[in-house]
Amino acid sequence: MSGAAGPPPGAAPGPLAGLRVVELGGIGPVPFAAMVLSDLGAEVVRVHRPADRDTPPNPVLDRGRRSLIADLKDPRGAAVVHALIDRSDAVLEGFRPGVAERLGFDPPTLAERNARLVFGRMTGFGQDGPLAARAGHDINYIALSGALGAIGRPGRPPVPPLNLVGDFGGGGMLLALGVLAAVLNARATGRGQTVDAAMVEGSGLLMSMIFGRLAGGAWTVDRGANVLDGGAPFYDSYECADGRYVAVGAIEAGFFAGLVDVLGVADRIDLAAQRDPSTWPAMRDVFTEAFRSATRDEWTARFAGIDACVTPVLTMDEVLAHPHNADRGSFFTDSSGAIHPAPAPRFAGTPCATPSPAPVPGGDTRALLSELGHPPEDIDKLLAEGVVS
Repeated sequence: MSGAAGPPPGAAPGPLAGLRVVELGGIGPVPFAAMVLSDLGAEVVRVHRPADRDTPPNPVLDRGRRSLIADLKDPRGAAVVHALIDRSDAVLEGFRPGVAERLGFDPPTLAERNARLVFGRMTGFGQDGPLAARAGHDINYIALSGALGAIGRPGRPPVPPLNLVGDFGGGGMLLALGVLAAVLNARATGRGQTVDAAMVEGSGLLMSMIFGRLAGGAWTVDRGANVLDGGAPFYDSYECADGRYVAVGAIEAGFFAGLVDVLGVADRIDLAAQRDPSTWPAMRDVFTEAFRSATRDEWTARFAGIDACVTPVLTMDEVLAHPHNADRGSFFTDSSGAIHPAPAPRFAGTPCATPSPAPVPGGDTRALLSELGHPPEDIDKLLAEGVVS
């Protein structure tokens, strides 16, 4: 890896060293869960379908594991993957309910061969229920959890928060946590189990604080009318003179006073009325006008060293060079120039190494088959017949 420093290549392999995971290829949340586990030191093998042979890997999301191409519909290909799973701690899959069963990779079948196996299942709606078999994407799942309906401007349609809330926060991250919890239990009891991670429920879990505020009367279901959803002018983003933006999070009174002072609008803002929603429209107009009087970087310089919770809104191609990110090595670039978030969180005793590059689909097939005990002539035959690639 090159570019800004990420974790040192010579670092310990991370706190999950020794954990073996098989990822049955998918999109979005399952690869993310596999990436997180790999970043933290787990040995992860991704099983690609033959149709994935010519699909370029995602240089960031697919990093840090090895790749095997196997035809799961061919008994010989299935046998290869079964043997891989037999020596593993966990399996991750993101098929629709029933697909793994049809392929012979259902939890009971795998548990008969490996009693300690944890089977992590990722879906949008869950393994059962009226919508279990229905297709969907992140936006559909967070729509049912209440998360989507809470994000956006007043009087405008809800705004999709990329696919961060369903696929990744409420999906892949929660799947990784669930799998690790089940692995800990399996090591204590000798028995694995199935982990049913659903993005509707995961994204709902991410809304816990908001549901609590709603129950306490401190939140309204009206979009853009609350402190944390952009309704308050002291918690929002503002355009600057150069068309770029700053983010303002001056919730507490002291931070709000610092914001007003640096903006130079103390004569137009009543500090004592900060939490009075009736003052918010005029306050927003004052802030909007003030921020448009200078560029983003000029405001960044003016707020430097001031606790007013004002930061520049960086584009993805700017994060690497920001002084704080650069100092901590929060991002790094690989040999192709792709920007990577560094593994997180950080561990004092078992620091994580810089992730290895994303593998070409099937790039480790021959090596993995050899490790499973297949002689060279058997590997050549399986490759020639397209059972593996």
